[in-house]
Amino acid sequence: MNELMSQAIDLMVAGMGFVFAFLIILVFATLLMSKLVLRFGPAEPEPAVPARKSRAKPSAPSPVDPDTAEAIKKAIAQYRSRHKK
Repeated sequence: MNELMSQAIDLMVAGMGFVFAFLIILVFATLLMSKLVLRFGPAEPEPAVPARKSRAKPSAPSPVDPDTAEAIKKAIAQYRSRHKK
């Protein structure tokens, strides 16, 4: 029984050693690939700049008549006065 436990521990240590060695090799391989890509890879493209939208008011007449627009303005003012924080 004692010899069996000794072999089990030896096998466990060997297995853990192989896994540790593999992970160390993997880390260094990843670092090396990262450096190679940064050195020989294509340059990063410049970020796209969104087109500016014109904030000018439309030149076409408003489809809302002036009386309706005035009523909307008054309703907004009344709502804002009632719901102040």
